[in-house]
Amino acid sequence: MRLAALVLLASGLLGACDQTLAPTDGAVEFPQPDRPVSDLGSNQFSTEVQRDSRGEAQTVMKLAEIEPGMTVADIGAGEGYYTVRLAEAVGTDGRVLAQDIDRDALSRLARRVERERLDNVSIRLGQAGDPRLPENSFDRIFMVHMYHEIADPYAFMWRMWPALRAGGQVVVVDIDRPTDAHGIDPLLLSCEFERVGYELVEFKDAPELSGYYAQFKAAANRPQPGEIRPCRSDRADKG
Repeated sequence: MRLAALVLLASGLLGACDQTLAPTDGAVEFPQPDRPVSDLGSNQFSTEVQRDSRGEAQTVMKLAEIEPGMTVADIGAGEGYYTVRLAEAVGTDGRVLAQDIDRDALSRLARRVERERLDNVSIRLGQAGDPRLPENSFDRIFMVHMYHEIADPYAFMWRMWPALRAGGQVVVVDIDRPTDAHGIDPLLLSCEFERVGYELVEFKDAPELSGYYAQFKAAANRPQPGEIRPCRSDRADKG
């Protein structure tokens, strides 16, 4: 019973945080990306031992300035590599929400969370065009080696925007290669983020992460869906 509650109801989600979810309005129209979308890959980018041997999670969490007491989201959590390490980093006063659109992966992650007694972790099933995150709740949102697999990135990112707290930021780790080869050009990534109301804060080439690190914050305003123009994937600028 507890396992089912973890997966389907996100039991105890974020403690006292705002529980209101941004609505998914099926009538709202968002542009489709002017590029391929990667097929869903393995939930395991590489083995956890390999990732830890190059200090991946520690490097990303240091760059993201993760501190005890923070509330963070792990989007595309998969088998939970970042989820379990973020849970330790934010401590008992912090919260981690692990989200994925893969029910089977979430079921396996829920068993891991229960087995490792990670009481500060909750789990939520997302949608292709909506991460279904509570508003005004997160200090950091992590998207590691998964952005290129989002089928409706403009809808997804637009609906994620209200979930950031004041000063909250989105962390992306990806690879500079075509989107149908499980990566994304960092200029294209920045363009897509900017089109839906984010600003680039930091960018770093990071071979130790098998790619690059990018960090975004919410801009002052979020455009209306009808105002969003898709970025051209065959251009090097952001126009």
